[in-house]
Amino acid sequence: MSYQLYYWTGIQGRGEFVRLCLEDAGAAYTDVARIEGDDVMTPFLEGEHAGALPFAPPFLVSGRLVIAQVANILHYLAPRHDLVPDSESTRIYAHQLELTITDLVAEAHDVHHPVAGSLYYEDQREEAKKRAKDFRESRIPKFLDYFEKAVERGGGRYPLRSHSYVDLSLFQIMAGLEYAFPKAMKKQKLPLLRDLAKRVADRPNIAAYLTSERRVPFNTNGIFRHYPELDG
Repeated sequence: MSYQLYYWTGIQGRGEFVRLCLEDAGAAYTDVARIEGDDVMTPFLEGEHAGALPFAPPFLVSGRLVIAQVANILHYLAPRHDLVPDSESTRIYAHQLELTITDLVAEAHDVHHPVAGSLYYEDQREEAKKRAKDFRESRIPKFLDYFEKAVERGGGRYPLRSHSYVDLSLFQIMAGLEYAFPKAMKKQKLPLLRDLAKRVADRPNIAAYLTSERRVPFNTNGIFRHYPELDG
C-alpha cells in the first residue's frame, strides 16, 4: 500500500503528526504538494475529485479513500501498521487521547493568532501576549499533566502500555512546545513524557527521519512558533 499525503509546503503543521506515523511504520508515501506545489490540493478542497470532501489539509489518499482530519487519518492508519492494540476499548481510548492532542494543537496555534487566523501576528501582538500568558501558566500544565498521568496509568512507559501512534503525537507535542516556549517548558516537571519523547526520537525510523531533509525545521510560519515575547 502506498499513500498520498496532502499538506502545505514549508511547514510541519498538522501534517507532521501523519508523517511521523507513516515514517515510524516504514510505509510508502508521497508528500504530494512538496513535489507538485500547494495548488495540487485545490481540486480536492473544491470538491472536484472523487471521494470524501476534505475541509482543509492534511488529508490522505489511500486507494479510493480520501481521509481528512489528523485524528481520523491516524485512526485509519494505526491498525494497518500495528500502531495501536487490537482491542476496541483501547482503540477508542487512543482516539480519545489523539483528539485531546488536537485540542492542544488548536490552542497552541491560537496563542499567536488569538483574534483571527487571517491577520498577521504583528496585527494582534498585544492580544497574543495576553493569550500566551494564560497558555503558559494554565493550559500547558493542564494538558501536559493529563498526558503525564496517562503515561503513568499505562505503566510508566506508554499511555497504551505498548508503543502506539499516540506516542508519536506526544513526541511532536513535546518537540513543538519546547521550540515555541522553551522557558515555560523548563518549569514543567514531566519525567515520563520527557522519557517517552526521547525513546520515540531514538526509534530507528524516527531517528532517520529527524535527520533527513523530509523533516522541515520548526519555523515562524507553522503551528508552533517561537516569539520570545510570548515565552514570558
